[in-house]
Amino acid sequence: MTGAIPVSVIVVSRGRPGLLQRALTGIGQLWYPQFEIVVVADEQGRDAVVGMGWQDRVKLAACDEANISVARNIGIDRATGEIVAFIDDDAVPEPTWLTHLCDPFRDPEVVQVGGLVRGRNGITFQWPVRAVNALGETRNLSLDQDAPFTPAVKEGEAIKTEGTNMAVRRDVITNLGGFDPAFRFYLDETEVNYRLRDRRTVIVPLAQVHHGYAGSDRRRANRGASDLTDIGVSTAAFLRKHAPRAEWEGALKRLYSSQKARLIGQMVDGALSPDVIAPLLVTLETGIAEGRKTPVGEAVEFPASPEPFLPYAPRSSGLSSVFSGRSWRRRTLAMKAKRAVAEGDVATVFRFSPTALSHRAAFNPAGYWEQWGGLFGRSVRDGPCFRWASFSARVQKEQARLSKVRFK
Repeated sequence: MTGAIPVSVIVVSRGRPGLLQRALTGIGQLWYPQFEIVVVADEQGRDAVVGMGWQDRVKLAACDEANISVARNIGIDRATGEIVAFIDDDAVPEPTWLTHLCDPFRDPEVVQVGGLVRGRNGITFQWPVRAVNALGETRNLSLDQDAPFTPAVKEGEAIKTEGTNMAVRRDVITNLGGFDPAFRFYLDETEVNYRLRDRRTVIVPLAQVHHGYAGSDRRRANRGASDLTDIGVSTAAFLRKHAPRAEWEGALKRLYSSQKARLIGQMVDGALSPDVIAPLLVTLETGIAEGRKTPVGEAVEFPASPEPFLPYAPRSSGLSSVFSGRSWRRRTLAMKAKRAVAEGDVATVFRFSPTALSHRAAFNPAGYWEQWGGLFGRSVRDGPCFRWASFSARVQKEQARLSKVRFK
């Protein structure tokens, strides 16, 4: 790719130093030729970057406040790319992520781009493409293509992007006043989407990241909720900022009902015990009360002449390596993959057992991708639970599934 648009990749991290290191390892394997990395982190995260020896390879900024909007604004302040792209510390991008995500910006009318996010099993998409209205409520949109597109939405709706896989022109987000600090978590990027609803947004299905949904002070490692305060704060703040006053109370009642249903579902799945549901709903009510009075619309001023661009120097061959074998060859396959990564390749291990187990995929902290499961099991979850295949044919099928995002 020639004439690439300079991009600043902003990673915000809090309380997850190990995952931040994994995310940076994956970002370091991107095949995009012109990007810098801006890490905004708490003390643990900053120490993790230093522990990797990356303190001179990235722009490192401090943020000890539990507010993702504040942290992202700090990242924008330090960023020098024409485009700022956002990814979470518990996510890892496919090597083609920036290539796909930034291509629509060649059209000067495009101001914002979003990609797709694969969930915990590494295969299923976490969310559909969605629209959001003035109440902060979302609606699923259809997705039937790989090519970039601008979804059709109703009047008063915005195209929603996901905060762990989105990009926006730096001059647009700075002129907009950045992320609103009232949204310290939840609806933070959605509120930006809504302010940009009349500008052109593109969804790029092949711009993909894998998101682990790691534990935090708001959710347990099993994804069970542990605090709903910020959901209440952000929803009430969003309504005050964008919705007609007459619709606030109805929207808040629907929020309460939907969150209660979500908690009950998590209880049924074993992620929560019955005795925590009522206290969690109290945290939601507390958040709503706070969000009714928290200041909204505070614009951030950004420097007119930011610091110099710090191009990331990848240690990449730009090549893909594939290693496949039976499940009992795990150690051997891992050793081969690590050697390939050391030589600069993007490495993938396919490890199949003689079963019908469903597949899972993940980015190993050692720097390679791995997919495991039964030779006869399904990868894409809407496929048959059992399908006969030879080993070589199955490897070829899974390579073909990933061909547009990982393999050259």
